[in-house]
Amino acid sequence: MLPFDPSDEELLQRIVQKDPEAVRALYRRHGRLVYGVAFAVLGSEQEAEEVTQDVFLRAWEKADSYRAEKARVVTWLARITRNRAIDVLRQGKARSEKIQDTGDVFEQLPDTAAVDPGDTAALEWRNRTIRAAVAQLPDEQRRALSLAFLGGFTHREVAEKLGEPLGTVKTRIREAMHKLREMLKGENQ
Repeated sequence: MLPFDPSDEELLQRIVQKDPEAVRALYRRHGRLVYGVAFAVLGSEQEAEEVTQDVFLRAWEKADSYRAEKARVVTWLARITRNRAIDVLRQGKARSEKIQDTGDVFEQLPDTAAVDPGDTAALEWRNRTIRAAVAQLPDEQRRALSLAFLGGFTHREVAEKLGEPLGTVKTRIREAMHKLREMLKGENQ
């Protein structure tokens, strides 16, 4: 039996001990977010569902690799999701269903939901905050960031799609990430 409201880190510690209820709780808490990131990258419900299953299987198998000092659990899960979805794209399973206009793909992310209404409100507030910060980025930075992060394209592919030099694209993405970190500083505390 799980404590009343364990933190994500506590859930991962229990997953390391192979507690199936802990992985179920982690899925209930973050499953929609994981699915939303996978869907935004892949554009396919079926493949997003498969990636979501893969992510929680990997969390079950690799929970001991999580390092709290490097990222929050939700960030760790989102990174696993993005990487797995990009792997699917690169395997050629989803290229034909790729989102054609990814310029506003941040707006296409579904709102996440959690079991607890307080969690739902916090996630919705965080999503609005992130979307507002992304909307403040210059258009060329937002588009490059969107193609790279959610579109699953390499920097070279982004440069080709945008018809820009590779160095310019790398600079835009780096500057966009820096601006987002500055704008969102304090939001994660």
